[in-house]
Amino acid sequence: MASKTALSALVLASLLLPGLAMAAQPTALPSMSATQVVDRNVAARGGLQAWRNVQTMTWKGKMGAGGTTYSAVTPAGKLETKTRPEVMLPFKLDYKRPLKSRLELDFNGQTAVQVFDGAQGWKLRPYLGKSTWDAYTPDELKLAAAEPGIDGLLIDYAARGSRVEAAGTDTVEGHAAYKLRVTLKGGGARTVWVDGQSFLELKMDGEPRKIDGRPRSVEIFPRDYRAEQGLMIAHVLETAVQGVKNTEKINIESVAVNPPLADTQFTKPQ
Repeated sequence: MASKTALSALVLASLLLPGLAMAAQPTALPSMSATQVVDRNVAARGGLQAWRNVQTMTWKGKMGAGGTTYSAVTPAGKLETKTRPEVMLPFKLDYKRPLKSRLELDFNGQTAVQVFDGAQGWKLRPYLGKSTWDAYTPDELKLAAAEPGIDGLLIDYAARGSRVEAAGTDTVEGHAAYKLRVTLKGGGARTVWVDGQSFLELKMDGEPRKIDGRPRSVEIFPRDYRAEQGLMIAHVLETAVQGVKNTEKINIESVAVNPPLADTQFTKPQ
């Protein structure tokens, strides 16, 4: 099942057509401290107090299950590889402070569920022919505990025990960006790229994935920011994995701020 944070559109900025070699480069950004960049980011996303007032949040939309490749014989008798479009599955994702989460994913008329109560997690995977709940593995618990939850990596980071440091500037899909290094309370680290104009997140690195026996880097691109009750929230999350041709995409179609969510929704049913 796709990760919460796994978050996937065409990156046209890197496909430079002939004749665009002389296109204007992003304007150099003025020097800013990590604190200044974070403050501008928090303000752009709606303000610190507005986010602190959020206790629960629900996303609904479609989550990509990944495209598939297959072999086909052409009319000329040649074997070629083709790609089927990515299957988009309906999902619902609930958050509740401080670290509770519940993901429901519909697949072939069945609903798979992941729940995390802030300390323990369980998963129900009927698409694998299982009708019982399995506990999270130690690695899954570690990943769930490191998730940024409602706020993301930058909002109220110090209250969560994280540390943010400036790491220079960079260019992301043609946008000049400030690069921040976030060291999490548990010791892990993430990098976040913040747009030098809008001060919204352009990219962040994710937890590496192991493919073919070796770890591959992961990049998450938040896109299509929209205002939801005064909060700026990305409505598309696109994930790119090193060495994997197709990206994964989450389309958020609706957002509910502070819906009533009982604590029992975030634990294994008795």
